Amino acid sequence: MKVARHVLAWVLVFSAAGAAAENGVTEKEIIVGQFAAMTGPAAQLGERLNVGIQAYFRSVNEQGGVHGRTLRLLTRDDGYEPERAVAAVKGLIEQDQVFALVGSVGTPTGLAALPVFTAAKVPMIGMFTGAQGLREPFNRYVFHVRASYFDETERIVQHLTTLGVKKIAVFYQNDAYGRAGLEGVTRALAKRQLKAAGAATVERNSTDVSAALAALLPAQPEAVVQIGAYKACAEFIKQARAKGYGGQFFNVSFVGSKALADELGAAGMGVVISQVVPFPYTPSAPVVREYQQRMKEAGQTELDFSSMEGFLIGKVFVEGVRRAGRNLTRDSLIAALESMKDVNLGGFEVSYSPRDHSGSKYTDLTIIGSGGRFMR
Repeated sequence: MKVARHVLAWVLVFSAAGAAAENGVTEKEIIVGQFAAMTGPAAQLGERLNVGIQAYFRSVNEQGGVHGRTLRLLTRDDGYEPERAVAAVKGLIEQDQVFALVGSVGTPTGLAALPVFTAAKVPMIGMFTGAQGLREPFNRYVFHVRASYFDETERIVQHLTTLGVKKIAVFYQNDAYGRAGLEGVTRALAKRQLKAAGAATVERNSTDVSAALAALLPAQPEAVVQIGAYKACAEFIKQARAKGYGGQFFNVSFVGSKALADELGAAGMGVVISQVVPFPYTPSAPVVREYQQRMKEAGQTELDFSSMEGFLIGKVFVEGVRRAGRNLTRDSLIAALESMKDVNLGGFEVSYSPRDHSGSKYTDLTIIGSGGRFMR
């Protein structure tokens, strides 16, 4: 009988240890992974997203972490290339053994990595993309924090057509990201019985826009909606202006607002960008005041939309970890996130359920003013 009790005790201890042995989770730490562009033409997006996540994690760690565990973020550079994204996410999961993923950047990279982290059953929170292909079909392991490109392009087309602008062309990146944006614009126009005045592409990680200019400018569109990375979009705008084009330019949020403004310089005046996070420069909402304070404490003097989004991704992840409790597993994190219905993070709401991980529908429009400053 004593032997039986002794064996049973060892079984219980072993079972408890096994249940607690989740990759990336120790008694004192939670290791989280990010695969994103840290080099190349889209580098500022990954860098700034990382800054925002780190600023929030730092503030949480200074208060003792979550249930006694501090947060550590490991980042692998994918250069905004799908093949490198696959290698990066495999490295994070298999070598670094991260608990979860946060803040990836891009549609083509996200689509390439999706099968890898799904097969490994690793949750991904806050993909920096609004592509429908990463939202449909539903994936249990993907939690979005931003609105979709369909939401953004609907907002842009609604704004333009309300002003009487109907001759709208599309300049888009020739990959899954660009095509997702093109589909969004096409849908929004069709809803109003309109068609695009023209469409032209640029290759990913390229700034050769000569063919796109030759294709679109002769049609004399009143506005051009751009679905690309900041360097190519800026090059298109500057060359179009140099050729005398006087129409309007609209971009979706993925372009990287500050990065685009920096690239454009004086040519940026009047360029409109849709946003999926609150305006980071004016502390009008509690979450923006918190963001500004945490960035200051982290020694970050520059504010922007991308780091604001990273900050929100960090908040959503941490809220999920808090709700999951001390016995943290990937399944308990997923269940905890799915319990977050209409959660107000201080002026920015997210909502999840077991069948809907879309997160937010928040959209706004901003314009680049003098000196590269943003206005609403």
